[in-house]
Amino acid sequence: MKLEVIILDTQKKYMHMYLHNRVKKWSSIRKNIKLSYQLYIIISLPLAWLFIFRYIPMYGVQIAFRNFKANKGILGSDWIGLTNFIKFFNSYNFSRVIRNTLIISIYDLLVGFPFPIILALALNNTRHARFKKTVQMVTYMPHFISMVVMVGMILQFLSPKIGFINQMISMFGGTKKDFLADPKYFSSIYVWSDIWQGCGWATIIYLAALSGISPEMHEAAIIDGANRFQRMLYIDVPGIVPTITILLIMNSGYIMNVGFEKAFLLQNNLNLDASEIISTYTYKMGLASAGADFSYASAIGLFNSVVNVILITIVNFLAKKTSQTSLW
Repeated sequence: MKLEVIILDTQKKYMHMYLHNRVKKWSSIRKNIKLSYQLYIIISLPLAWLFIFRYIPMYGVQIAFRNFKANKGILGSDWIGLTNFIKFFNSYNFSRVIRNTLIISIYDLLVGFPFPIILALALNNTRHARFKKTVQMVTYMPHFISMVVMVGMILQFLSPKIGFINQMISMFGGTKKDFLADPKYFSSIYVWSDIWQGCGWATIIYLAALSGISPEMHEAAIIDGANRFQRMLYIDVPGIVPTITILLIMNSGYIMNVGFEKAFLLQNNLNLDASEIISTYTYKMGLASAGADFSYASAIGLFNSVVNVILITIVNFLAKKTSQTSLW
């Protein structure tokens, strides 16, 4: 009996301590909110946007597992499980759209990812401030051109009749080509125009990272006799490796997400074998075709998102193991 009383007293004691700590913790949180309520109001806006436009729409993901009929609604439509996914995997377009998407994405990652790094290192080591600002302005400007205008410019540049590229080919005795009519040129046109439009803008993050490197390290290296290239190689590059790693992880999560607008606008019947990617195929199946199949298009989109999540998880794991830098 005495032992039971002791146990009950001990339980009451620990329960009282637990409740006291909880009350103290919530009191501290309320105090912090009152002191910094302006910051909480500011952060609440992007959080509300994230919840409304990113999490609430996840409710509609179940369309991929249903035979969706607009007049029946989502819950009223018949549940068909993985039928839409199996239909996509067995489709004759499956291998083509996956191949084209991976070719363009990996090509863009391998070729386009190093360019902003090289440009940022070059600009950071430029002595003439006016020349540096001019190059920055020239390389940033294409980013602000709308995609429709950009594609219009590409079509004009590559035109077999009036395009200056074909004019130069003809000037040197070559034969004019209709580049957009040949599927083998599509991926290069897409990737190099993407580099032209986005390279300058992407350097901003690397320039910000380079500005955080201590000048004392460069001063010490100069005293030791290091030249400009050696300082860039042994100080600047290691200083931005964490930034490079994070951006590489994030870019790996978009490998299956080739930009829809440019691919769709550059697409024609002659280059369709190389230009049909997941995003354009999803659009055609879900909206553009006569019998719009929302469930089938949703299944393709969900498959695409799942693959991206798997890829970013794998790359993040490998980065964490090799460089101790990761998103989580």
